[in-house]
Amino acid sequence: MGTANDSSKDISVRLAEKNPKVIFVLGGPGSGKGTQCEKIVQHFGYTHLSAGDLLRAEKNSGSENGIMIQNMMNEGKIVPSEVTIKLLQKAMLESGNDKFLIDGFPRNEENRAAFEAVTKIEPEYVLYFNCPEKEMERRILNRNQGREDDNIETIRKRFKVFLESSLPVIEYYKGKGKVREIDAAKPIEEVFEEVKDIFTPKVQNVEEGGCRCCAIL
Repeated sequence: MGTANDSSKDISVRLAEKNPKVIFVLGGPGSGKGTQCEKIVQHFGYTHLSAGDLLRAEKNSGSENGIMIQNMMNEGKIVPSEVTIKLLQKAMLESGNDKFLIDGFPRNEENRAAFEAVTKIEPEYVLYFNCPEKEMERRILNRNQGREDDNIETIRKRFKVFLESSLPVIEYYKGKGKVREIDAAKPIEEVFEEVKDIFTPKVQNVEEGGCRCCAIL
C-alpha cells in the first residue's frame, strides 16, 4: 500500500509531465489583480487559481484536511506551505489545462522555496501589480462604503504584511529577470493594455539572406 508521501510524489510527477506554464500573480490588497486575472482568463485561456479560495473551499468541505486548516486559522497560525501546494497541484491536474495564473502565492520566501522543491516547477515569470498604498486604501474603502473607521487599520496591516512577506519573493525573481511589473494605479482598461503587451508574443521582422521573415520572440 502506498504512503501519503508516495501519492504526493505521484501528483508532482504527473504534473511535471504536463510541463505546465505557471505565472505567479502578486500585488497588495486593492491592487486589482483579481480583476486583471479574470480578463487574462477570458483573453488568453489561462486557468486562474487563487490560493486563498482553494484554502477556504477545503476548510468548508469538512474533510480531515479542511478541519485541520480551520483549526489553524482559528488559532491565527499560518497553514503549512505543503498543504497549500498540494491543493494547488490537485487543482492544476483536475483543470485539464496547462497554463495557470497562481494568485496570492507564494506569500513569502518559504512558500516560494517549498513550491519549487515540491513541484519541480519554476514560474515563467511573476506578474507584479504595483500600486501605491494610498490608491489601494482608496479602492478598498470605496468597496467597503460605510465602514471606513473599521477598515483603515486592517487595510494598513494587510499592506504591511504584503510588503514584509511578498517583496522578498519579488526581489528574488527580479534577480532572475522574471518579474513583469505593471503600474496598477491606472484605470482597469489601461492596466489591461499593459497586461496584454506582456501576454502577446512579440513579432519581429528578421532579414536573412535578403528574405524578410517574421520571428516570434
